[in-house]
Amino acid sequence: MGNKNKTVSFRVNEDAFETLRDIAEERDISLSEVFRDYVDMLVAHDGQVEVVPEHELARRSDDEPSFPPTVEVPKTFVREHERLELEADHLRDQLDEHKRYIDHLRDQLEADEEIIHLDDLDDERDEPYQIG
Repeated sequence: MGNKNKTVSFRVNEDAFETLRDIAEERDISLSEVFRDYVDMLVAHDGQVEVVPEHELARRSDDEPSFPPTVEVPKTFVREHERLELEADHLRDQLDEHKRYIDHLRDQLEADEEIIHLDDLDDERDEPYQIG
């Protein structure tokens, strides 16, 4: 099986559409090709693409932050996050165990043939049962 092309569609406002059409005309390509180029670039750079006009790209200095922005995180935050992930996994395991136990009890209940309903007991008695 070969690599099949897929169609992606979305809506943009009229102003954005006109801008995209101008870009396509300026580059002398179809509007679809503009999107294919963008998607190819996005995939090639693992989603880390910033679209800026060429005149702004020339004005950018090297001291500006890179795209995508990066943030340093303390080790304590990472450790706490890992601890919470482990705890969440443990709780999911416990939940699954409880669900299996409930299913087991339900299976036992369905297997028992003698089930007595309290409403049925009331119908069989002539006198109501009183406490005290």
